[in-house]
Amino acid sequence: MSRKPLPMFPQAAKTALTDMQLRRNLGKATTTIRAKRGKVVGEMPDWEELRAAGSAIKATTMRHLDEYLTQLEAAVTQAGGQVHWARDAAEANDIITRLVQAQGATQVVKVKSLTTDEIHLNDALAQVGVNAIETDLAELIIQLAGERSSHILVPAIHKNRSEIRDLFRRTIARGEDLTDEPTMLAAVARRYLRAQFLAAEVAISGANFAVAETGTICVLESEGNGRMCLTLPKTLITVMGIEKVIPTFRDFEVFLQLLPRSSTGERMNPYTSLWTGVTPGDGPQNFHLVLLDNGRTNVLADEVGRQTLHCIRCSACLNICPVYQRTGGHAYGSVYPGPIGAILTPQLLGLDRAKTLPYASTLCGACYEVCPVKINIPDVLLHLRGEIGAHAGPFNSEAMAMRQLAGIFAHPQRYERAQRLARRGQRLVQHDGVIDHLPGMLGGWTIARDLPNIPQQSFREWWRARQKAAE
Repeated sequence: MSRKPLPMFPQAAKTALTDMQLRRNLGKATTTIRAKRGKVVGEMPDWEELRAAGSAIKATTMRHLDEYLTQLEAAVTQAGGQVHWARDAAEANDIITRLVQAQGATQVVKVKSLTTDEIHLNDALAQVGVNAIETDLAELIIQLAGERSSHILVPAIHKNRSEIRDLFRRTIARGEDLTDEPTMLAAVARRYLRAQFLAAEVAISGANFAVAETGTICVLESEGNGRMCLTLPKTLITVMGIEKVIPTFRDFEVFLQLLPRSSTGERMNPYTSLWTGVTPGDGPQNFHLVLLDNGRTNVLADEVGRQTLHCIRCSACLNICPVYQRTGGHAYGSVYPGPIGAILTPQLLGLDRAKTLPYASTLCGACYEVCPVKINIPDVLLHLRGEIGAHAGPFNSEAMAMRQLAGIFAHPQRYERAQRLARRGQRLVQHDGVIDHLPGMLGGWTIARDLPNIPQQSFREWWRARQKAAE
């Protein structure tokens, strides 16, 4: 896998901020989803207890992940499936391409899967002459446009229906007199996809959950396309991050209440598909489960960062985050955008490849408040920022500045001298009673915020004056 660093978030975000259509599309969509979520969550008197239960199940699973994965492998194998272990993206892609080629397939249909996007599976299949067809409507739109996903739940959230109409006119509905009515656009996609479903010999899916005790795999989706993939093809390949395992079937009682409400703002998921191994004469007759590490065991080893693996991919944190709403998903350079991407991507890829992402989210705590499994994203952000600072080289500009500040703060006389100098110098950067711009590298602080003026008298000066007056 390439060690090339991701694009720097500040530069990518600056470009995204100039796209007013993007911001309008994101603002409208996220506002709608937040309102729906707030309504259905408000109906649940035990919502906080459900969050605590989901967090506890995930924490227990992570502590005993090796045991549950071994149990899952045994259960899947006993049910007639085959389990493959992949240490990284390259190994996973190699396993999957070999399985597809063994069936003689030149085309596969896919259920929406962030994990396959993470490993760039479509590109790997294309290199061996296999065409992967995305069947989720939003994923299909992105694929036809040659773009990347911009949202965990709604990959085409940055596009409005007029843009989708124009895209379909150029691709799957050439020559047709389309309007931008959603029903007409959906009918075009349905007609196109139906032919793909009926012709496909191999399907590839992700997994929302996998039950260790039974070997049952679960996919949640909203359109029914996933169900077509999971029943018609002869061979089904599921690619799953190792953190998606849950201990028992009863755990669904918690997660099937948390996930729909937090993701789509629905009380119940429209299409919840569960399958266990192979059933003779019914559905796929070859089932393969690929268990993907790809950096996850490194995350697991970090006592603070491992809670990131609790994520159930609901996207609630994206919909509440002011940074995401203004910049969109593409600015993050990863399949995982928003606050969860700001902590997950750097841990999976390595901080050296995504060192700006832990700074791509605020510390307001809104993401923590809406997370259905109580991932403390602000804590992890601070932890990762600390790790970046701790490993910065001696000539790193930020590290050098912090060393200088530490020397000043460690000596009262130096500190007070710096205060007096700053008080005199602030006149050059004051405007309307605030400091609205700082020079040089410090200017980053005032791009999006004003600073209060430095007071004319410090606390120490006031205290000394008070003591002198009392003598």
